[in-house]
Amino acid sequence: MVSIITVNYNGLSDTCEMIDSFLKNETYPYEIIVVDNGSQSPQAEKIKKQYPDKPQIKVVQNINNGFAGGNNAGLKVAEGDYLFFINNDTLIKEPILETLVRRIKSNPQHNGGVSPMLKFAARPDILQYAGFTPLSSITLRNASIGFMQQDGPRFRTPRETASLHGAAMMVSRKALQDAGPMTEIYFLFYEELDWSVQIKKAGYSLWYEPAAVVYHKESMTARRGTPMREFYLSRARVLFARRNLRGMRKCLSCAYLCLLAAPKKAAVYLLHGQASLAKATLCGTCKGIFIDTQIL
Repeated sequence: MVSIITVNYNGLSDTCEMIDSFLKNETYPYEIIVVDNGSQSPQAEKIKKQYPDKPQIKVVQNINNGFAGGNNAGLKVAEGDYLFFINNDTLIKEPILETLVRRIKSNPQHNGGVSPMLKFAARPDILQYAGFTPLSSITLRNASIGFMQQDGPRFRTPRETASLHGAAMMVSRKALQDAGPMTEIYFLFYEELDWSVQIKKAGYSLWYEPAAVVYHKESMTARRGTPMREFYLSRARVLFARRNLRGMRKCLSCAYLCLLAAPKKAAVYLLHGQASLAKATLCGTCKGIFIDTQIL
């Protein structure tokens, strides 16, 4: 069985639409665990009332402790041999779980996780994700293969990927046990990149599977161009470097992020009259540098 885990934060309509798409299209054995991360209205109760005759749908009431915290709360009640973490603002239009499970089961000692092809729900012929390139050594930059490109044959070959995509990623329970759950230090951003590193350190490979497709409406929680997004994104980059790099690479990466990347980005925001975004970028970077080392 697959345990589908999704985090809801003031996104009741999106969450129900995602659930309905699985109820309509999915044929593989599954349960859906909705973790309500402290929504402003009692959305957990509304979800329970929406599906009174669906025992495979579980609802967990949680505090708002971020993306990883919400998913980890779902793990506590998950019963599946495979864990499928999926954003609540997604849809499926055909069965996908058996395809993803088959990819892991093709070499269970080697394959630890898999992400499906991601397309934009508003433009279903345009890709969001067809695998990730590796993060660069110092600047920690990567690219989503196929991003904003039209779907075509060159994107339809399964391949190993540097990282899973946080909007939709399946891991085996064995890989979870060996690598541990997602760390909760980030709150937002970089959780799946960090977790991908941990899974690979545990000896597993990660896969992109184009035969399974998920349609993504994009994030409704941390919109682009908001101070909250810039703060947590800037903070997360530094935390990632501190957690996952070693020796001179760590020093050079932190220096680059703090002395070049963040000031340059803040200056661009200031030139465009966006002082709040400039402040959020600098504050997030400083927070990432000075957070207690023991938390890492």
